[in-house]
Parts: sequence; structure tokens; C-alpha cells
Amino acid sequence: MYESFDLKKSVELVHHYITNMVDKAQDNLPYWLLLPNKKPAEAAHCRVDDAELVGSWYEGLTCAMRVLGTTQGDEVKQSLRRHLMKSWGEHGLRFCEKYPWTHTVHASFHEMGYILPALNLITEEYPEDEEAERRTSELIRGMRSLVIERKVRTFWSGDFTEEEPIYEFPNDVFLQDGGFDLTRHTGRGEQPIRNALMLPALVRRYELKKDEVALDLAQGIANYVLGPSRYFNYKMEFFGHVHSAAWFAYGLIYLGRITEQERYIEKGKAIYDYIRSLSSDFGWVPEYAQWHPMEEEHCETCCVRDMIIAAHELTKCGYDEYWNDINLFARNQLMENQVRYTGYVTCDNSLPDGNGITYKDIDKRMVGGFTGGSEPNSISLTRFRSIAGCCVGTAPTALKLVWDNAIAEENGAYIANIPCERETDRIKMESFLPNEGKIRLTAKCDCKAGFRLYAWMGDQTTLTVNGKTVTPETVGATVCTDLKKGDCLELSFALETVAKKEHTRGTDYTVYWRGCDVVDLTPRGEHVRLYQRDLSQPKYYPLPEDVVYTGAANMGPTQQK
Repeated sequence: MYESFDLKKSVELVHHYITNMVDKAQDNLPYWLLLPNKKPAEAAHCRVDDAELVGSWYEGLTCAMRVLGTTQGDEVKQSLRRHLMKSWGEHGLRFCEKYPWTHTVHASFHEMGYILPALNLITEEYPEDEEAERRTSELIRGMRSLVIERKVRTFWSGDFTEEEPIYEFPNDVFLQDGGFDLTRHTGRGEQPIRNALMLPALVRRYELKKDEVALDLAQGIANYVLGPSRYFNYKMEFFGHVHSAAWFAYGLIYLGRITEQERYIEKGKAIYDYIRSLSSDFGWVPEYAQWHPMEEEHCETCCVRDMIIAAHELTKCGYDEYWNDINLFARNQLMENQVRYTGYVTCDNSLPDGNGITYKDIDKRMVGGFTGGSEPNSISLTRFRSIAGCCVGTAPTALKLVWDNAIAEENGAYIANIPCERETDRIKMESFLPNEGKIRLTAKCDCKAGFRLYAWMGDQTTLTVNGKTVTPETVGATVCTDLKKGDCLELSFALETVAKKEHTRGTDYTVYWRGCDVVDLTPRGEHVRLYQRDLSQPKYYPLPEDVVYTGAANMGPTQQK
């Protein structure tokens, strides 16, 4: 027997993390920094909590609550909403509250990529919230007022008028007291791509409200990054932060679909394909491209999420082959990057919380978090961001996307895209993977239903209705047939364990597949060993003495080697 893909359980766990890894004394302000390897373990406040997480955790918690169909957690959600509505300043930018851990109060355009999606969600969910609508509008118009608009190319051969908007932010930092101070920067580098993180949210704002300023800013930012920034080469390869580039790629594809401009879709797809070439088939995605030797790279869960949502956007543009990536990435590395066991954590509940640090029940509260740095076979607990607050906010958006599209209507039929346990008001899906090559749909009304076929199913699939073989209607990569209420439609195929060699993260791995599920991976890793899915084998877990604290966390920006 093997462990199966339990999407809903993953959502329950991240809901637990978000609603517990907060500071009740500060109106449920999130804790971004978690040090599970420290003895005793602790979570500590930092500037990111109020500058970024109040946005991303609002979105993540909302996604989790919607999947679970619950109002549990609404107290924390409304706290996050209150935090979001504070700290607004010049040019409509959101800064952060002045806490002891805040340091210089400033706004970062990278962070607006987390704030704007949350505002879009609030205006969608609470249309009567006039303040949220005003803040959203003012943020977009404020950012538009701050860009440099490149209108003319002045070259040795003459002056040439730019035919399209090209918008560039002068810096990646805007001080609350002082605005753009060009002697300062975040130190992250890559300002063109980091400052473009709000691109998908700008497109979403246009789709929701037909906000022409949002569309104008989106196109100007996209044109700058694709053109004068020279961030990408002619093949759309790049050098740097994968999370930013993959999120930008999603925004480009989305922009192209909404505006019916194929060039944006093509460029976004090319960026995706480049990142995919650096990734594993099961969804391990490097945090950086060409900044370090690949064997030193780690997988930030944010990157897995970005690839899933970008792949889904490509399917909306007619590239159905990307359903395979959505399925493989979601059920493998995304699941493995979530913390489920914490027996190695040393807690001391006798210590009082204070100075922005909490020690209480860290082992229990951190269950459901997502790592900011896995290897294909392990989560190393000695690495800074072994558990990352940013990933906890973004991962639920991918989980909800997979949940919403596990069964989706396509060409008048309900198609099972992602094999898992899922039930809608019309169809119930049961998956027997990875133990049996069988997926079952039960009709809850008269309808047409079927399955998306994948190469890993082989070419000998059988479709039956109530045990009798049927000849289905085939549309592209899907098969479907008419069902009556109560009918059981089953897709069956041969399933065995297949060992495949894969070179990823600079290392040769043997990956043991059963259909679309990785059930084992060698060589095995430390500390938190991944892909222990064979239930006939005892699981290996680290002990507290196996985990060593190597000193204070490096909280500076990651640098190129």
C-alpha cells in the first residue's frame, strides 16, 4: 500500500498553520521567521509580517476556507484585513506599522505584488467595502505616477518615438520619509523583475473592474521587462530569482489572454519552458537560475505554486499538455514541501513570549507550514527559511486552483483532470492511485462526464459504465460519455512501479513512479526525508539531537555566488 494524494488534508493543515502561527497580542499579526532547529524553537516577528504576509496570508487563508467550506479562521482573516487597511501613505503606497522590529519604514514594489492581490480579493468578496476599493484604486494610480515613462529612444542615429508604453520604477525602495533615495536599495538586485511582481494582480484588477489605469500600468511594466530591461535573452532564459520570473510569466500569459495579444502568451510560455527545463518532472523547482551551482540550489514552495498557476493559465490559452505539469507538481513536490511531522522540534513552554518572539507550542503550531528550501529528497532544517512564511501564503492559492479544477466543465462535459478524492454537486470522483490504476466518477445527475488521458496511463485504457465497456467520445486528450444519475464511470489502466533515472539539482536520482505519483526516491536525504510513501516500510524521522542550530539566521538578501 502507498500513501495517496490527499488534497483536502493538505488544505486543512495549512489552514491550521495560518490560524495558529500568529500573535494574538498584536491582533493576529503573522510570524514570518520560524527557527525550528533552534533549541528551544522559536518564531520571531520581522518587518515582512506586516509588509507582505498580511496580504499573502489573507489570500491564502481565504483560499483554504473556501476549499474547506468553513468560516473557521474568520477571526484571523478579519485581523489580516484590518492590518491591510493600515499603514497607507504617499502615492497610495502601503508601508508598514512602526514596530520595534521594523527598522526604516519603507514600501517595496516587490511587496505590492502581495498586497494588491489581497485588495482585489477584498473588493471582490466585500463589494460594499469602499475603503478597500479606494485603496486599490489609489495604489494603482500611485504606482503609475511613480514610474519613469520611456517615450523616446535617443540614439546616435536619431530620435525614435516609442510606440507602446514602457514603464520603469526608479528604485525598488520608496521611503516613508524621503521617497526615492537613490543611495538606498534592497540589495536583492534584479529590480526589473522584482518590481514587476504585481503584474498578474494588475491584470486581475482590469478583469474585475475594467480599470484602464491598471491595464496601462500592466502593459507598460511588461513591455519594459521584455524590452529595455534586457532581463531575458532571445530564448527567454534569465539569470536570477525564479519565483519572480515565474510569477511574471504567469502575468504575461494572463495579460496576453485578456488582451488577445499572442506575443505576451508566447513570451510567458517561453519563460515557463525555460524554468521547466531546470526543474524535475515531479515538481522540484530551483529558487535561482544560474546564481549558484545547481547542486547548491533549493526549492522554494512559492516557485512550485507559480509554475502550477502559470501552467493552468497556459491551458486556458489552448496548451492542454500543461495539465500534466499541474498534476505532477501538485501531487508530488507541493505535497512533500509541507511540514507534517515535528517530533524533532525542541520546545520550552516555560519561556514567556516577548520582544516579538514566541516559544509556545512551536512544534504543534508549525504543522502545515511549507518549506522555503527543499532538496528533491529532503527538507534541511539547518537552512534559513526551512519553513517560510511567504510560502505558507502562496501555496494555498495553488491548492485551491487544483481543487477547483480537479473536475472542470469542458465542451459540455465534466472532466476529471486531476485524479483525487473530489465531489461537486454533479460528480463524485474517487481515485485509487497509486495503489490501483483506476479512477471512478459517480454521476449525481444526468450529465456527460469523462477523463483527461495522460501518457503515464499507457495506451491500453478501459472505460466502463456500471461494469460494461463503452466506446467514449474523444475530444483532444479527453474521453467522455453520457451518464444517468447514479451511473458509475470507471477508467482503468495498468499500473506498476517504474524506476526512472532523473538528473536534477546537479545529482542523479532514481525516481520510483506509480502512474503520476512518486512513491520513493534515492538517494535518500536528511533531515526531513521526503517521498516516504511506501506504507509497508517504516518511516525515518529525525530526532532532536539530529538537528543542529548553526547560529543566527542570515536575514540579508540571497546573493549570487
